Amino acid sequence: MLKQQLTQKLQQKLSPQQIQLMKLLQIPTAILDQRIKEELEANPALEEGDTLEDDYLEMGRTEDSKEDEQSERDTENGDTETDGEVDDLEREEVMPEEEVLIDDYLTDYMDDDDASYKYQTEAGGQEEENKTLPVAVEDTFHEYLEQQIGMLDFKEERERIIAKQIVGSIDDDGYLRRDTEAILDDLVFSQNVSATHEEIEYWLSKIQRFDPPGVGARNLQESLLLQIEHKMTRADTSYDEKLILQISRKIIANYFDEFTKKHYPRLQRQLNLIEDELKEAIDEILKLNPKPASGHVTNSRSTHYIVPDFIIINNDGELELSLNSRNAPDLHINNHYRDMLRAYKHTVNGRRATNKEKEAILFIKQKIDSAKWFIDAIRQRQQTMFNTMYAIMNYQYDYFTSGDQKRLRPMILKDIADITGLDISTVSRVANSKFVQTEFGTKRLKDFFSESLQTQDGEEVSTLEVKKILTDIIGAENKRKPLSDEKLKSMLMKKGYNIARRTVAKYREQLNISVARLRKEL
Repeated sequence: MLKQQLTQKLQQKLSPQQIQLMKLLQIPTAILDQRIKEELEANPALEEGDTLEDDYLEMGRTEDSKEDEQSERDTENGDTETDGEVDDLEREEVMPEEEVLIDDYLTDYMDDDDASYKYQTEAGGQEEENKTLPVAVEDTFHEYLEQQIGMLDFKEERERIIAKQIVGSIDDDGYLRRDTEAILDDLVFSQNVSATHEEIEYWLSKIQRFDPPGVGARNLQESLLLQIEHKMTRADTSYDEKLILQISRKIIANYFDEFTKKHYPRLQRQLNLIEDELKEAIDEILKLNPKPASGHVTNSRSTHYIVPDFIIINNDGELELSLNSRNAPDLHINNHYRDMLRAYKHTVNGRRATNKEKEAILFIKQKIDSAKWFIDAIRQRQQTMFNTMYAIMNYQYDYFTSGDQKRLRPMILKDIADITGLDISTVSRVANSKFVQTEFGTKRLKDFFSESLQTQDGEEVSTLEVKKILTDIIGAENKRKPLSDEKLKSMLMKKGYNIARRTVAKYREQLNISVARLRKEL
């Protein structure tokens, strides 16, 4: 049985421009350049080069872009619900009607210079000079080990192959974490060499004498033993130093579990040592390198540099905020595409366009639209980022003028969203993976957000302030008798902070500080 039913449904959709803006907001300055290059390669109507300067704070948007921005505000402040997943939102594609004169296609593009855009800092200063960081050319860690293979005495080529396979199995920390069986299998399948366990152990013992000391060990305990033995065989090691090293070797070989858990009284009894002897032996162990390869500079690991997205300068007590636009090139509409539209207008000269002409004009129109949307999205990105950071700077003004972490105010995303009029999700996108350069160092933006904690006087303070005080207390404690979480709680309570012991433990773990027993020193 067929039924007809009338239903009312309310949907919320984001335009492609809004989706593009949200994605751009999440991109930090460090990789924005790569995103722009991708767009330049995909869209021939978008061009990089010199253009007239255009202050992004004034925005200079076309009427269409202003409507898109208003639509975004309506989306953020509306009463409808959305799942928040931009990628799943439907896009509506508007196709031109069949009977449209070519002038209707050309009106928006003939003399439109608003699409031009040049990145500037907010202060309007000179554009930063493009600088490239020099890259040092050095041997990698594994190349350094392979060079030392040449010092070994091989009777036949298969032995060299075995040694190189062992070196190739050593990881970037300097450890051989692969089983002997796996190395034997690799030799058979990749090198067509059959070897025995005894041969692997023999050549591994040779490689474990390579520089840096401790390389080729199967675990931390073996690495520390190799490093101690290397120290004992050095010619410049005195007799007294060798005695201490022998004690250190005995601790690592026979009492490694007690050492890692810092059961010092038990070690002192079992080894029949006085406290000074145990302390000297422990100090020698602590000088060893738990990651033997870390001392060798290698280009095999990519070096990541922090590129600040914002720059705050303290000018005689007045804070000045600017955006870092070093990675952003000048973008504008390709003039060749404008000229093609003008040529079509001259050719058609008021008549109706043919189907082929409509297809060509539609292609050019879509590319120019896409380029204008992207340039406008970059403009809005700059504006949104600046407004958000400006609100954060004013909210945490005392910190940015003093650098005192104790002066950070409790701040959550909603606080900044209320000031800027943006949605909380937009503020979150801006704060995510962004950095600000201050005179006190480069800081992660998310680190300025924190919950509040109430003092005994009823005043609300930032949890960052409590963590800073907790760090100072632990840093000043007697390491022979480190403070327990209960004692730390009592000391914070005396300073006026109403806090529970489990909260102290949570903050200590967030600060990567060990429990009292593991902080103990002799």
